[in-house]
Amino acid sequence: MLETSARLLRLLSLLQQHRDWSGPQLAERLEVTVRTVRRDVDRLRELGYPVDATIGTLGGYRLGAGAHMPPLLLDDEEAVAVAVGLRVAANGTVTGIEETSVRALAKLEQILPSRLRHRVSALGAATVAENRPAAVVDADLLTTLAAACRDFQRLRIDYRSHDGADSTRLIEPHRLVHTGRRWYLVAFDVDRDDWRTFRVDRLRPWTPPGPRFTPRTPPDLDPGAFASWSIGVDRYRYQGRFTIQAPAAEVAAKVPADSGLIEAIDERSCTLRAGSNSLDGLALHVAVLGFEFTVHEPPELVEQFRILQGRLARAVRV
Repeated sequence: MLETSARLLRLLSLLQQHRDWSGPQLAERLEVTVRTVRRDVDRLRELGYPVDATIGTLGGYRLGAGAHMPPLLLDDEEAVAVAVGLRVAANGTVTGIEETSVRALAKLEQILPSRLRHRVSALGAATVAENRPAAVVDADLLTTLAAACRDFQRLRIDYRSHDGADSTRLIEPHRLVHTGRRWYLVAFDVDRDDWRTFRVDRLRPWTPPGPRFTPRTPPDLDPGAFASWSIGVDRYRYQGRFTIQAPAAEVAAKVPADSGLIEAIDERSCTLRAGSNSLDGLALHVAVLGFEFTVHEPPELVEQFRILQGRLARAVRV
């Protein structure tokens, strides 16, 4: 009986990897016969796990969605990741899930082995949330947008831009991006025939969602980089390009994702693209980072650095 129970747990772990398994594949992994696999699948169904099966040469098994939440198997790293995610969610930028996150975390920590519980507790004790305002969004709104991205469904949204202008847009959602302070949606704007980035806390989707669409070729940048470019560079009057003499990870620790786009050159340097409506503001933004750097463009920004150089030099004359 102990051997059978252990095999059922192993079978469940394989099925929870969200992929299709043929009977022979599972039999090989479990070192049993295909007939035994069929019997074990029936036992999982009796326990409430919705295991779907298809017949034919391309047939196999997949763990489906059921009417209730069955027990879930997690390995050590997955359990720690879920626990850390729940801690973040309890104090994060998504409204409506704080209390449920705390309850779920309490349940998980209760059954974690001691070695894992100590890892999670140590991380929580050593982590301090940054005390700065963040735009919060509703969890239902995020799941609605995520479903539209997944199912390739058009959305009509009411949107308020950063300057307060209201508009109605028809979009094809692509990806959600979280910068640490805010949520953004990267989508194709059908009316403007171009890719755009929308702040999630400023949009309200119409219901129900629209018809399905054929996915378009996304921007050359990955969704996170595209959002950083749109938010921190492209919408400003002046767009600066700098070479920073520091690793990209060190620069990213001082430049939030919504304040500039960072691209590694090598292990010791990176390119920073940042924008501002003020030449002085853009110059000081980079100068106070604490890294050696070279400014490349635009030309008026290069000239502004020369002006600031002379002004600062005169300020310290004895």
